[in-house]
Amino acid sequence: MLDEVNRYRILKSLENHPDISQRELAKELGISLGKVNYCIGALVEKGLIKVNNFQSNPNKRSYIYLLTPRGLEAKANLTIAFLKIKMQEYEALNKEIESLRCEVDQLHEVKS
Repeated sequence: MLDEVNRYRILKSLENHPDISQRELAKELGISLGKVNYCIGALVEKGLIKVNNFQSNPNKRSYIYLLTPRGLEAKANLTIAFLKIKMQEYEALNKEIESLRCEVDQLHEVKS
């Protein structure tokens, strides 16, 4: 359930917004609240994030999510892997676009 893409997206979001609620995170990522809750539990269990209560907040259900040093390292590694995947997708798309342009050019030559 916690694939690399979701792990990366959750770690990135928590690093940028440590006080985000699970409901807000679910909405931001377009996944269910239950999946976010499961993923956060898995990340805590792996030692990638820590969850702390806001002590002074009257709403004791508010939490702050902090990436641990291990979590920061995991996010960096996931970022590299994610970038490689996206670059491969980009290159494949460029090849497909170039192929389609050649096809269109050939069709124009035949019609002329």
